[in-house]
Amino acid sequence: MPNDQEAIQEIARKEGFNLSGADMLAGGSINKVYRLDSSEGKKVLKMNRSGKYPEMFKAEEEGLKELKNSNTVDVPEVLGRGETASHDYLLLEYREATPQKPDFWSRFAQDLAALHSTSREQFGFHGPNYIGSLPQYNHHRPSAAEFYILERLEPQFKMALDAGYSFHGLEKFFSTISKIIPEETPALLHGDLWNGNYIVNERGLPCLIDPAVSYGPREMDLAMMKLFGGFPEEVFSVYNELFPLQPNFEERVALWQLYYLLVHLNIFGSSYLPQVKEILRQYR
Repeated sequence: MPNDQEAIQEIARKEGFNLSGADMLAGGSINKVYRLDSSEGKKVLKMNRSGKYPEMFKAEEEGLKELKNSNTVDVPEVLGRGETASHDYLLLEYREATPQKPDFWSRFAQDLAALHSTSREQFGFHGPNYIGSLPQYNHHRPSAAEFYILERLEPQFKMALDAGYSFHGLEKFFSTISKIIPEETPALLHGDLWNGNYIVNERGLPCLIDPAVSYGPREMDLAMMKLFGGFPEEVFSVYNELFPLQPNFEERVALWQLYYLLVHLNIFGSSYLPQVKEILRQYR
């Protein structure tokens, strides 16, 4: 089995550039991520063993292109995608980070509000993708509640139940939340918007990476932004001025966070189970 450096050289040959160096970047818990120095300048390479996550990079490419085509947020351009005998890969534009501009967080909120104003007739997406290392389903649904319950929560609960976790009163829980999820038009979502999935671009402004795109309830992105370290309050206040949220959003934050906590339960194990069960208790 070729090692990473051999695979990177093969990818460079396949993509038609001369490689002069490759340095591993931090943060690649699912895929290995490298900064490549090449005859065409710097690039970012994401790679994993062939077939480990089928069509993960195809889905990521489609998501990045959907975000880019919305003309609302900055994302890296996709430069190439393919496979070698040993690896699947995605080649991306490299962004040279500069210090944040003073209005960075205001601009983040403006971009996000514009992104969420991009809509389609139904919730979902044109194909499945991934949330972390897990499959994420995107069948079209006519309402926010149906989409969230059928495409987000139920698959994660099934995975958790299959792993031996137990939950009580799910039917009642689903019935309750279907009545409190606000009905809005589908919003184009980043889908995995924690504070590790943005970078500062060469202009000192936000650039989003590693999406899990769908047209879904916009409160999902905002609730995820309040998990795992969160974002400055300025982002939420500016966003709400530009694109006011439905009443009682704060009371629904835990409901939307449930999905991401279930994902973490299914990837990382039982340390997330108490949070999941507490949210179920709140809404039963």
